[in-house]
Amino acid sequence: MTPTLILIFIGVYFLLLMGIGWYTSRKSDASTYFIGNKASPWYLVAFGMIGDSLSGVTYISVPGKVETANFSYLQVVLGYFLGYFVISSVLLPLYYRMNLLSIYEYLKSRFGVVTQKTGSLFFIVSRLLGAAARLYLAANVIQLFVFDQFTTIKIPFALSVSVILILMLLYTYKGGIKTLVYTDTLQSLFLVLGVVLSIAAIISKMDVGFWSAVTSIVHSEKSNIWVTDVLKSNFVLKDIIGGLFIAVAMTGLDQNMMQKNLSCKSLGEAQKNMNWFSVVMLCVNVFFLCLGVLIYQYYAFAHIAVPTASDKVFPNLALNHLGVFAGLVFIIGLTAATFSSADSVLTTLTTSAYVDILRLDSNTDKTDSQKAIWRTGIHIGFAVLLWLLILVFYYANTSAVIDIVLKVAGYTYGPLLALFTIGLFTSISLRDRAVPVACVVGPLLCFLLNQYSHSILGDYKIGTELIVMNALITFLVLLIFKKKKVV
Repeated sequence: MTPTLILIFIGVYFLLLMGIGWYTSRKSDASTYFIGNKASPWYLVAFGMIGDSLSGVTYISVPGKVETANFSYLQVVLGYFLGYFVISSVLLPLYYRMNLLSIYEYLKSRFGVVTQKTGSLFFIVSRLLGAAARLYLAANVIQLFVFDQFTTIKIPFALSVSVILILMLLYTYKGGIKTLVYTDTLQSLFLVLGVVLSIAAIISKMDVGFWSAVTSIVHSEKSNIWVTDVLKSNFVLKDIIGGLFIAVAMTGLDQNMMQKNLSCKSLGEAQKNMNWFSVVMLCVNVFFLCLGVLIYQYYAFAHIAVPTASDKVFPNLALNHLGVFAGLVFIIGLTAATFSSADSVLTTLTTSAYVDILRLDSNTDKTDSQKAIWRTGIHIGFAVLLWLLILVFYYANTSAVIDIVLKVAGYTYGPLLALFTIGLFTSISLRDRAVPVACVVGPLLCFLLNQYSHSILGDYKIGTELIVMNALITFLVLLIFKKKKVV
């Protein structure tokens, strides 16, 4: 498969996104950018969230990790499934009742402006790092299998990432959430098609029937789901509980995921969106894990050497050994993952900075046109920051990116989980100005506990429950700064 053909496809794909961006951003205003004029169809939001949640990390890393982790990742996904219903029944009613633009406005109403800004900053750090990791993974594959294949000209990684980010800016800077609801739906469709058609391509190459392939997956030792050793980091209860809290924090307390939900017409439609999204997410992840089993079966079937890095297992097979159709299918999914993993982030990071940090939405000294200029400038600024972080990942990556993202989430979303827990389930008041200190000390203590876990906890391995431990430690530190009741 030639790199020129891949570039042609990516170019056509980009033109399609640009067309959607142009169409949906006509007559756009601040309401269009931030909440899609409260007119987003729930089913489009639900399907579009798939691409944003899965991204290049799931598309490449999850199939590759089946070799060492089997189907155990499904334990975490089951936790996600439960967490989405908590979001639907607890958090969405709160957000709609308060008619929020940014979900961190709740923290202001409960504790104060400093706490609002603290929550927003933790989200910004979390999403910048997570989006950079996801986009790095997909961009690195495109660099390796496309740009590095050109012999007449050397295209550096920094330049190829710059082009990707510029393309995203062109179709998101004006239409915001209204544009993303439609572009993310398209990208989710291509991502799901990518995995389904990849499975079909492998089955065809191995010349086995569909049901024979299903039987081989079911009976494969790699399809084992449950890890019953309590000392292992992926012990079943750790993964399910950790997955539940990761879903609540990374989706329900994340402006990026909730902003699309807040663009639905009503609370009922937003809840319907979240409930259906949870079911589809579970099914799609099962497909990814099945793809992982088939990938390794094909490597054995064709006597092909398996790459050492798990992130290269799927790309190497799709682009070098399965033919043009499989290569194009892979690029379909990867391109969708590349764009969906970063485009919405730029919009929601802008929202958080605009509303929570700079508080420009309530600024009466600036005209609407001045605010629009600020909004565009913030949007571009975050694109530059994302570019810089991707380069850091490129030069310093040492492990599977999915592990990096989950570790980052464990440290940065813990304080958000602690703050919302105190706000929602207690009557405790906090000293607003002291909250940032507690939200830094908590993750630091958790980091030290994780680093020296062998000395403190013996053979016990910390896994996805890290986010729960972080939230609990931060919760306890926050209690030190609670206000005394006036008698």
